[in-house]
Amino acid sequence: MTSKRFYHIGFGQDDLGSSPPRIALLSGDPERSHLIAQTYLQDIRVLSENRGLNSYVGYLPNGRRILSATSGMGAPSLSIVVNELVQVGIRQIIRIGTCGSIQPHITVGSIVISSAALCRQGAANDIAPVEYPAAADPFLTVALVKAARELEVEYYIGITASVDTFYEGQERTDSANPYLMRSLHGITEEYRRLNILNYEMECGTLFKMAGVYNFAAAAICGVVAGRTVSENIILEQRDIAVKNAIAIAVNAAEKLE
Repeated sequence: MTSKRFYHIGFGQDDLGSSPPRIALLSGDPERSHLIAQTYLQDIRVLSENRGLNSYVGYLPNGRRILSATSGMGAPSLSIVVNELVQVGIRQIIRIGTCGSIQPHITVGSIVISSAALCRQGAANDIAPVEYPAAADPFLTVALVKAARELEVEYYIGITASVDTFYEGQERTDSANPYLMRSLHGITEEYRRLNILNYEMECGTLFKMAGVYNFAAAAICGVVAGRTVSENIILEQRDIAVKNAIAIAVNAAEKLE
């Protein structure tokens, strides 16, 4: 019986062949997913370029089959893609993203590996209760740390604030809405004092889905903004940070047992 193609990711189990991949590198940006496939994978095949949720399958140099997929921006989009990836057989997901640091010692251009997330996301609340832990898989996380050390990339590991909005939710006032709700005033300083390292918009929901769906998840982000200094993204450092995050994730995926 032929398996169905899923509406959002645009492919199904039959499209993955007789030796389907079990691990996916998941990027919010379709261009990043394409870059990973073109730069690091061999014998690449386009699975789908549907709705901007581009997916490619190929081989790492050690012969491991792997998926480079796109989640789109934000937790609601990610939740759809991850649900469908799990249905086609993916059992390990490494999110490769970007973030803004909220600790002064975490510099733009460095890497944050999330051990867990403070999850302030509506999508996650549809997956599990607010109290449900949003924790990364320890084995995938250690693999990322080992890869960062091997590649001699500056990295930090700790808790990430995973929120739904880029502007208001991350206490940005330089936007179309400079008037934040009272509950958001001072939230970045509060998180800083709780030893939270950074802001991003997806990993909390990913981690909760991993716990509920029974797969392994980890997250690595390139730091593209230093929120203790400015709200702005530093474009000059973005490409370096993203390149390093990708290299670490690929290295870790290649060495997983």
